[in-house]
Amino acid sequence: MRAIGVILAGGNNRRMKELSHKRAISAMPIAGSYRSIDFALSNMSNSHIQKVAVITQYNARSLNEHLSSSKWWDFGRKQGGLYVFTPTVTPENSNWYRGTADCLYQNILFLKRSHEPYVVIATGDCIYKMDYNKVLEYHIAKKADITVVVKDMPLETDMGRYGTVKMNEDCRIEEFEEKPVIAKSHTVSCGIYVIRRRQLIELLEQCAEEGRYDFVQDILIRYKDVKRIFGYKIENYWRNIASVEDYFATNMDFLKPEIRNYFFKTYPDIYSKVDDLPPAKYNPGSHIKNSLISSGCIINGTVENSILFKQVFVGNNCYIKNSIILNDVYLGDNTHIENCIVESRDTIRANSYYVGNDEIKIVVEKNERYVL
Repeated sequence: MRAIGVILAGGNNRRMKELSHKRAISAMPIAGSYRSIDFALSNMSNSHIQKVAVITQYNARSLNEHLSSSKWWDFGRKQGGLYVFTPTVTPENSNWYRGTADCLYQNILFLKRSHEPYVVIATGDCIYKMDYNKVLEYHIAKKADITVVVKDMPLETDMGRYGTVKMNEDCRIEEFEEKPVIAKSHTVSCGIYVIRRRQLIELLEQCAEEGRYDFVQDILIRYKDVKRIFGYKIENYWRNIASVEDYFATNMDFLKPEIRNYFFKTYPDIYSKVDDLPPAKYNPGSHIKNSLISSGCIINGTVENSILFKQVFVGNNCYIKNSIILNDVYLGDNTHIENCIVESRDTIRANSYYVGNDEIKIVVEKNERYVL
């Protein structure tokens, strides 16, 4: 493909509460065995983009560890490759990334030293499948300066946390509002952009000269009447995991057969780092109903409508319902978990009782297990 890829994975969000205390949002576990960023990386690989940069910043240890080898997404090759960029202190600059445009500008040498004519920019906190080639073909056909991937959201969606757009009959974006109080449109930006590489370099250098740092505010919104900015509308599954409620709902979507089949049994595939773990073990007396159980788990109790990530131990007479148990959790005997998200590496003592009533409850025990 005639494009390089850039995945923005450095942000944090207070709406994720305790879940983002350990990791970047792009490293959030999804569907039992995946991370959020796996979907963007797999889309890049499946679109035959050979050179991809991931820009990380906030709480990036587990994310950098996940990206330690590029072979899982087939980027380990002579041409191209997977590049991970973090904020770097130089004689000219000692700032962290101050925004999405600034993080691109601080790594502008990556853009200047590339030879591909186009750049595909995506975020690492969205769950979707996409062939970026189709977006690029649309971008060229429309003779666009920038193409933004957009999606129509249900009317009941809270639009206050999205960027909303209004397009004319030719799909050219006429209005762009970032997190509006009162939304004029239910068409949202998916955070995926296609732009010519040389033009991106020019816009970033202009923003840097003027002390502007945000890609949406200072490029898309500021230049919407100057540049030809078009929207490419998608109909397939797309979700952003920018809040605890969205994260919970996105994982629960994978309990639906049609969603699982779309992502995992329909070409192209979604790839992730593979751990060498034994298959899940179901001991006598265990009962499983409509749940995803990952490798390395040992089940002794009852699990209903839940997702258990890798290496979860469920003790005797435990009852887990409508919950997400993250990696490497020990649940003691007679534990009751309902409408909860249990943080990774927790040890839940026997006879514990956690139920989320009005909202999803996040269970964090301050008793992590360390290997000496």
